[in-house]
Amino acid sequence: MTSILTNSSAMAALSTLRQIGSDMETTQGRVSSGLKVGVAADNAAYWSIATTMKSDNKALGTVQDALGLGAAKTDVAYTAMDSSIKVVDEIKAKLVAASEPGVDKGKVQKEITELQNQLKSIAKSAAFSGENWVQGTAGALKNIVGGFNRDSNNAVSLTTLDFSTTKSLLVEVDGTTGLPTVGGTAGMLTKDLTGTMTTAASVLTLDISVAGFLPADLATAISGVDEVLQKMTDAGADLGALNKRIDMQADFVNDLSSSFEKGIGRLVDADMNEESTRLKALQTQQQLGVQSLSIANSNSENILSLFR
Repeated sequence: MTSILTNSSAMAALSTLRQIGSDMETTQGRVSSGLKVGVAADNAAYWSIATTMKSDNKALGTVQDALGLGAAKTDVAYTAMDSSIKVVDEIKAKLVAASEPGVDKGKVQKEITELQNQLKSIAKSAAFSGENWVQGTAGALKNIVGGFNRDSNNAVSLTTLDFSTTKSLLVEVDGTTGLPTVGGTAGMLTKDLTGTMTTAASVLTLDISVAGFLPADLATAISGVDEVLQKMTDAGADLGALNKRIDMQADFVNDLSSSFEKGIGRLVDADMNEESTRLKALQTQQQLGVQSLSIANSNSENILSLFR
């Protein structure tokens, strides 16, 4: 039946055009933004997961920065330790030279004093970002943020790489004066040398030119300095191992961040090949819909011709 009051064909064509227009708006939004889930209304579950993962991935970026800072601190501490080992090795060589009969211990001590001053300079200069791992008070624990974690209950936590500067402390300082302690309990260069000497001394305070310094004291000093060298070598190994751990953790966090990005992409990114193909199809459907509406509207005009 053809009616001049109700054009069913035109109404159907118009409804189809509205649906095509809505689909085109959605598809064009995906093409322009690159996202199939841009807001919660698109897919509440995927949007929620992706938003949380994006936040966690941003936190991982901060962790990478923290690892870089930690690596810089350990590099500085290792450099100071390595340089100090070379200086203490020189002091040991001077002590051995002073053991030779007829050697002027006063002149040898002048060289040792300059080496001791160099050790103080190295320890004092080995600071990065306000932290010094080879000079300070005893027992300081350093923490490097190494990871950001979220468990199945959505509880978050941080992974830290811990390092006690008791292992790397060369010069123990007084917490009040900031000066190297005498006969301290922690610093490898400020602790009294092992063994029994006429006058107790550390690597930094050793003076072989004082009156009453006996050949036996010199032998004890050589043995004590060699023991300090061994401890410094162990400390250098500890710092190197920590630095390697930081590098490995940094690589892991970088890979994890990339995996997060891929996971987020699978949830919310639009397939541009698919969306562009769909857009082309919708444009074609829209053109056909317009033609269909035009044909439907022309039926009323055909009825008029019957009355002419």
